Parts: sequence; C-alpha cells; structure tokens
Amino acid sequence: MKYFYLLLLATLVFINEGECQKRPNIVLFIADDLGAIDIPLYGNPIVRTPNIDRLAGESLLFTHAFATSPTCSPSRASIHTGLMPFRNGAHANHSGIKDNVRTLPDYLKAAGYRVAIAGKYHLGPMKAYPFEMIHGTNVPEPGYEGKGELWTDLVLDPVDEWLSKVKKEGEDPFLLVVNDHSPHVFWPENPEYEASEVEIPSIHIDTDATRKARAQYYTDITKMDTNVGKLMEYLASNELLDNTVIIFTSDQGPQWAFGKWSLYDYGIKVPMLVRWPGVIEGNTATDALVSLVDLLPTIMEMAGVKAPKAPEQIDGTSFLPLLQGKTNRHREYIYASHTGDGDMNRTPIRMVRNKRYKYLLNLAPEVKYTTHMDKGAHKDYWTTWDEMASQEEHARAVLWRYHYHPREELYDVVADPDEKKNLAFNPHYREIMEDLRNRLSEWRTQQGDAETGSFERKDSGLAPGGPYIFK
Repeated sequence: MKYFYLLLLATLVFINEGECQKRPNIVLFIADDLGAIDIPLYGNPIVRTPNIDRLAGESLLFTHAFATSPTCSPSRASIHTGLMPFRNGAHANHSGIKDNVRTLPDYLKAAGYRVAIAGKYHLGPMKAYPFEMIHGTNVPEPGYEGKGELWTDLVLDPVDEWLSKVKKEGEDPFLLVVNDHSPHVFWPENPEYEASEVEIPSIHIDTDATRKARAQYYTDITKMDTNVGKLMEYLASNELLDNTVIIFTSDQGPQWAFGKWSLYDYGIKVPMLVRWPGVIEGNTATDALVSLVDLLPTIMEMAGVKAPKAPEQIDGTSFLPLLQGKTNRHREYIYASHTGDGDMNRTPIRMVRNKRYKYLLNLAPEVKYTTHMDKGAHKDYWTTWDEMASQEEHARAVLWRYHYHPREELYDVVADPDEKKNLAFNPHYREIMEDLRNRLSEWRTQQGDAETGSFERKDSGLAPGGPYIFK
C-alpha cells in the first residue's frame, strides 16, 4: 500500500510538471498609432497587410476593442498594469506609473515566466517593469541617423536569436512584448502607394498633400505588417508556434485629425487579434466590448496565474471565457480619458461608450483644441486644409469640428460612425444623456479623477521633453 501511494504521488508530480511545461508562451505585438479602420480586416480595401490577414485566419478578431487613452504612455501603462490611467498614475503622455503599482512582467516573472521586451519602450519608471531587454532591436532608420527617436526602426533579428536561445534552453515559458515604431510618424518619405489610390475619410479634407501623406501612412502600415510576418516566421523556424499565444493590437489611433489625442473612435478603437492554437478557432470574430486594460488579467489567466480582483485591485477584467468560446459578451460600457501631451494637446476629455451610444465630456471647452498636427508636425498638408477652409464648406466644417468642442457630445455610433452629428442637445436623447453622464461621473469618482486640465512640469525620469503632471 505504501508503494502504491508513493507511485500515485510520483504520477501526480509528473502530471503537474507536464501541465506546467504546457503553459503557453505569450507574444504581445503592439503597433504604434494604428487606426483599426485603416487595415483591410476592418474595412480598408487599399492597404496591403498580408501577414496580419494571414494571422487573422488563425485568430479571433475583435471588432470592438478600445484603448484607455489616445496617447502612448497612458495606453501602454494600462495594458501592463490592468489599471486605468488615473489609478496607475500615468494619465498624461510621457508620465510614469505610481510607486508600488505591479506590472505584467512583474506578475509573470514571479510565476516562473521569462519576460522580455523588444522595440519601443515608452514605459516608466523602468524599475517597475522587470523585462529582459532584447538589445539591438531599435536602430536609426537608414539615412536618418541622428535625427531623433521618431526616425527609429524595429529590427527583429535579435528577437530571432533570443527565441533560438529560449528554445535551446527549453525550460520556462515566456512572455515576449514586441513594440513596433510604425506607423507612428514620421512616415516614409517615399511612399509605395499612389496618391490617387488612397481613401480619404469623410472627416478629413481631400487635397493633393493629404493624399501624399495618406500614401506615406499606408506605406508605414505595410512596413509594420512586414514585421508581423517576420515575427511569425521566427516563431515557426524555432518550432514555437504550436504552444504560443499571439496577441496583435495597437496602443491607439493614428496622428490624423479626430484620431490620436481625441476620444473619437478613430483615436481609441484599435485592432485586436488573438491566436491560441487548440483553444481559438481561426478566422472568427466577436463584437464583444473589450478594453486594453483587460489584457493583463486575461494574459495572467492564460498563464495559469490568478489575476488581481477587479475593481478593488485593478480595473481590467479577464475575457478568457470569451476566448474559450463560453460567452460572446464582456463589457457593457467602455471608459477612456485624455489629459494632455506636453505643451500641446491640453484639452482634457473623458468618455463612456456602449455598443450604440458614446458620451464625451470636454473639461476645458473654452480652450481651442490643437495638437502636434496643426502646430507644425504635419504642415505639408495642414496648410492646404487651412487654404481649403477659406474656399469650401466641407473643409470649414472639418476644421471647426476639430478646433471647437462643446462641453458635451453624444453620438449614435451605429447610425453615425464618423461621429459628426452631436445629439447632446436633442431632447429625444435626454434619458440616454443623463444615464451616460451619471455613469461617467460615478466612474470619475471611483477613479479619483478630479482633474481640471492645468499642469505643472515634474521630472519623473521617463523620457526627454517631459513629462507633465496634470492637476
């Protein structure tokens, strides 16, 4: 009998070790400033993304995934903390999280995962993110050496070497975060697309200069797609694809009007694909509402790690049951915030959204809305927008909507996906307005968000040129 129990114990230990070894590797690929509607999977027929399309054939596609903020640092901090920007502390761009906030690499490293990051960082302070750095993945774009970090390319050869080493050692599962620099500006100067073939969204102004810039943006998207393909190739060549979850998304929308630095859907609706062999059936889609803040608890549960409890400890909630096909629902409401980005983009906004209606609260409606776009970063085409506004009604309307925001906005995003018709002052929508207004107010209280939009400079050591801590 004693021998029987010893044999049973040995068998259970072997099974548990086997299960531990089967814990999936997890790769999180984050594009930089990519609008969901700007790739074929979400309706753009022009942009070429063959590798993302192939990944989608093996993945679950999310049609309603949203960033927590339309700027890099706050969005990425939410991904890695499971906390919304005001609770983690990084609610203005170029700001870092609060002391003692735990992060995804910290949680998974403690659970026996090897954690590494390649490409763009844009997280801080660094001590809060115990990543193994894959060096040599950030290089100056050829011909633009010395022009600054906005002329940086992602190189994946060191990732291939790292994967090969991991495969050879064959012990711990890994979390690998790959942050591309594209399609963040500056876009390639020589586009691979013809200006005549691009699509101009109705929320923009069609000029020759706009078309050229749009072709450059498309080219950068395709450049990013090439990196997705390389990463898939390296995982396959190292025989890691079968036990690796791949999550593809973006931090927020693009540097186009009504995109980045705004809470319109073009600024916060992001693409998201999840590939999980043996769990997810490929070429499928869900319209469940999810937030990027939900990634941390979801990834933790994928890894067999108990996630912190929401809303007491984090804001994110795991959508693992959705991935497992047990449900097709997740959130009823999505929240997002924008505080600011340096000396520009200082018009704070808050948002609540369900599948049909979106409510926006502009905290400083008296301030003319401006961003890097109209302040010089895109002068090549923005000057043509100003010129057109003096000649054409549509152009005047676009610039008016861009610069002047009322205190409250309400949109039926099903009937009006471009968010042009503000229903906030329509008495037929009074009950919807009051409901969403109250929900946003309660959420801001829960988040500790009593911001006014004024700011002071404070050095947190995150990045040059900032950061700004808003009051």
